[in-house]
Amino acid sequence: MTDLLDSGEQLGREELALLQLERLRATLRHAYENVPFYRQSFDAAGLSPDDCHTLADLARFPFTAKSDLRDHYPFGMFAVDQSRIRRVHASSGTTGRPTVVGYTDRDLDTWADVVARSLRAAGARPGHKVHVAYGYGLFTGGLGAHYGAERLGCTVIPASGGMTARQVQLIQDFRPEIIMVTPSYMLTLLDEFERQGVDPRSTSLKVGVFGAEPWTEAMRKEIEERFAIDAVDIYGLSEVIGPGVAQECVETKDGLHIWEDHFYPEIVDPFTGEVLPDGEEGELVFTSLTKEAMPVIRYRTRDLTRLLPGTARVFRRMEKVTGRSDDMIILRGVNLFPTQIEEIVLRTPAVAPHFQLRLTREGRLDALTVRAEARAEATAEERAAAALAIAAAVKDGIGVSVGVEVVDPETLERSVGKIKRIVDLRGA
Repeated sequence: MTDLLDSGEQLGREELALLQLERLRATLRHAYENVPFYRQSFDAAGLSPDDCHTLADLARFPFTAKSDLRDHYPFGMFAVDQSRIRRVHASSGTTGRPTVVGYTDRDLDTWADVVARSLRAAGARPGHKVHVAYGYGLFTGGLGAHYGAERLGCTVIPASGGMTARQVQLIQDFRPEIIMVTPSYMLTLLDEFERQGVDPRSTSLKVGVFGAEPWTEAMRKEIEERFAIDAVDIYGLSEVIGPGVAQECVETKDGLHIWEDHFYPEIVDPFTGEVLPDGEEGELVFTSLTKEAMPVIRYRTRDLTRLLPGTARVFRRMEKVTGRSDDMIILRGVNLFPTQIEEIVLRTPAVAPHFQLRLTREGRLDALTVRAEARAEATAEERAAAALAIAAAVKDGIGVSVGVEVVDPETLERSVGKIKRIVDLRGA
């Protein structure tokens, strides 16, 4: 396996730490000298880039939040002249202004390299065909996966999202070994295979690389058993670079190795901001180490996980993201995450792995209804039993009462990208 690793992956921990500190100090200087937001932020904290003598000193520097990026829309966070920007991506902006990110030539090379490294860790090899069903466009998923697969030497099938029936046909005709897609859309493809009478286990697919949304071990088991593939997690976010920040290795499937030579991770208490030791769960924070166009310093991802020692690689691992601090529902004093409901739905007979959480207000109290799709063959009695089972499991396992509706198949809106799990109707 060692002969497959690039030079960065072959570093020892001491060599890695020296490289990280060198790159961190350069990034702090680059951000301070070229981004007014960071200059003002550092000055307000009484800090300069020269105050970073060790990796631990990073904890003294202020955080960057998504709101900071939105406040400087569109190009206020860029650290290079716009003549050097080769590509611009942006978030969807569904909750306000989109966050805009830019890339220089070198940034695009770095991005392709880390995605290629991720795909190799997932089991892809030069010559494999990669079916990319992430959306193309301003969303970073499609193009990030595309150029990384090409960098590895794979053949790319740029399917993008949507046209589900056609995607199933392309998979049968083009016979890709690898698919890159959101896990929720993979389940939509699964439904379409079965609707067309095609056994999903009969395809050429060997590995699914799934990202862009949290997913559980229960969903991994569902996908692996019904498709007869290895399902591995890829992690990234546009503010840091896009997909390719961290990757689960196919030989271990024990969490995602963070490419720490490019992205420095911290775990902090989501309420106090205090840095937590490895092994404790908290909010994931990233500082970019090699980005030119838009360096980020201590960017708060809102993703909840913990850091663990490396196994298949020297780099530290992050556990699968359990949820987001801003997706947490506090229902009558009880903290609840969509992934907890997902685990319950996936183990309940007669319902499919498609669900949605609807928040409403009844008088002065918040109420939550779980809407889950029935499997096509489920009888009325089985649907009713499933609703009771889900409600009981939520009450017993999470400690809160919810309503449950088991609806007809294909009732809930499908997403070609990130699925919207929570519908908040309390202000309606």
